Amino acid sequence: MSETQDILTEDMLMGGRVQLRQPKDGFRAAIDPVLLAASVPATPRDQVLEIGTGTGAAALCLARRVKGVRVTGLELQRDLVRIAGENAALNGLEAEVAVVFGDLLNPPPRLAPSGFDHVMANPPYLEAGTATLPEDAPRRTAVAEGAADLKAWVRFALSMVRPKGTITFIHRADRIDGLLTELHGKAGEIVVFPLWPGVGKPARRVLVRARRDIATPTRLAPGLILHGADGKYTAEAEAVLRDGWGLVL
Repeated sequence: MSETQDILTEDMLMGGRVQLRQPKDGFRAAIDPVLLAASVPATPRDQVLEIGTGTGAAALCLARRVKGVRVTGLELQRDLVRIAGENAALNGLEAEVAVVFGDLLNPPPRLAPSGFDHVMANPPYLEAGTATLPEDAPRRTAVAEGAADLKAWVRFALSMVRPKGTITFIHRADRIDGLLTELHGKAGEIVVFPLWPGVGKPARRVLVRARRDIATPTRLAPGLILHGADGKYTAEAEAVLRDGWGLVL
């Protein structure tokens, strides 16, 4: 582990309901994993897979919101696997959240195809070769595609979810074409849920949820306005980010 990774901060998510230790430097979880977890329609005893779980933010938020759910996280960086496990214990959720080391291009045998009711992911936002990448290796791995591109992420998610189960992604709005292209013909009941920074402002993030082996047409949802004119979170955003409410897509 590098010197910078040795330095952890302790942050709070969902109004203090989730404690999260994460590296001071490198990629840091903010509101995206909270919104992702809020959008998964899991119920008690459901099995959920998170691809690229990082330090466990989304997995822990989902496990805190839905009592009795079981979340398995797959993470490529060994340091983050360890931290995510420590975070699960810190929150008393080690029975609900388990994070394993592995690569989605060569997943560990314990991840059985079609073995999950839901799959969620916050994939790298930057397409390979299209942007100047961070010098910090862990952050670069988190934000920029490597050998596994968006097509690989979608293909793996669909292979892991049971028939008629859901897959949910949070991604940059300017990559929605690519995401929908990869889902076309493979999943249906697709919902595009924009996350508006404020009234009249273009969405920078979107939630996209789909169901495997379903043919229902795609639907554009009203989405969620995150900030009011005063720059503060709207009441609707506060309910999700602070109070732990789920999002109805």
